[in-house]
Amino acid sequence: MTGDRTVEDLLRTFAPQVLGLLVRRHGQFDRCEDAVQEALLAAATQWPGQGVPDSPRAWLLTVATRRLTDEWRSESARRDREMAVARREPAYAGVAPAADAEPAVAAEDDTLTLLFLCCHPALPGSAQVALTLRAVGGLSTAQIARAHLVPEATMSQRIRRAKQRIEAAGARFTMPGPAERGERLGTVLRVLYLIFNEGYTASSGPDLRRAELTGEAIRLARILRGLLPDDGEVAGLLALMLLTDAHRAARVGPDGDLVPLAEQDRSRWDAAAIAEGVALITEALTWSPPGPYQLQAAIAAVHAEASTAAETDWRQIVALYRLLARIAPNPMVTLNQAVAVAMVDGPRAGLALLTPLDADERTAGHHRLAAVRAHLLDLAGDVGAAREAYLAAARGTTSRPEQRYLEVRAARLTGQG
Repeated sequence: MTGDRTVEDLLRTFAPQVLGLLVRRHGQFDRCEDAVQEALLAAATQWPGQGVPDSPRAWLLTVATRRLTDEWRSESARRDREMAVARREPAYAGVAPAADAEPAVAAEDDTLTLLFLCCHPALPGSAQVALTLRAVGGLSTAQIARAHLVPEATMSQRIRRAKQRIEAAGARFTMPGPAERGERLGTVLRVLYLIFNEGYTASSGPDLRRAELTGEAIRLARILRGLLPDDGEVAGLLALMLLTDAHRAARVGPDGDLVPLAEQDRSRWDAAAIAEGVALITEALTWSPPGPYQLQAAIAAVHAEASTAAETDWRQIVALYRLLARIAPNPMVTLNQAVAVAMVDGPRAGLALLTPLDADERTAGHHRLAAVRAHLLDLAGDVGAAREAYLAAARGTTSRPEQRYLEVRAARLTGQG
């Protein structure tokens, strides 16, 4: 591990802890988050050359709090606020702690609270993802912008609006009550799942994957798992990420093109990640009612435990998809279920499951529906229809690796039939 890598890991670890401490103490999420970003920039500039301080978290807290102090003192319009803060705490008692002082507030609680705050229902999904990556993940605005393939100025405005909406909604830096917490946890899990999926199969651009996003999603899921060890769906999501990400070395060819699951060199799969994921989901299913993430993880475990594609237990996978479709019906579940059914009952049976999706506005015209239909038509020997479906899917995707893969599949069928 290089020195720069160590600094980056430390910054991502301590960023949410420091932000949580500041927001808990002073409120004003927007200003506190900006101050933390300035402290992270200072650390990224100074630590590689000067060395990491003995207490990195206290160093970041000191710098960030001084930034807040300077801002408050430079704005005459904020004098009343300074007086209010001074009345709550004696003469800026927490503004500039000693460099070796450890904060008294539990960092873990703050990280979880930040996750819930970033997934506030007042925010649209795209803003929840961006704010989570910045406030909890510790990514810079430039990094998040690159991950979403938008200009940094655009992402900066998106994040700024998200913070303003949180302030306008009157959100407080406290954990939601039990009822709201259960509802909000679903949003937290969905946001982490979206971050992972965007990293695993980029929705657009020249690369198939974005390792910084998958890595960050797994890191945040581990934090959440540590904070909520008794939640089966949290365990299921982490297991699903581990089992899916275990394929990453085998799913991209030397030229960067996509390699489908059935054609992957399974010796290149990450055995340690598979073992951890299988153990995690196996243990969770012994005590937790199965939820959507647990079922998806169980399906991934069945794939992972097959030595070859031919040895895959498709009947077990079909049974798991049927249960998943009952408890969490979703067009993407149906797409995957259709492939599994085709492997057990034949491609025509799988194609029959796709027909209702043509009338579903969420999937009608979507390139993934066309891609799955093309694959099943190919298996059924309907060469002409398969070629047209592959080409339709290629036209519909904005991911260049996916587009190349689909075009190659279509070209392979040219002249046949």
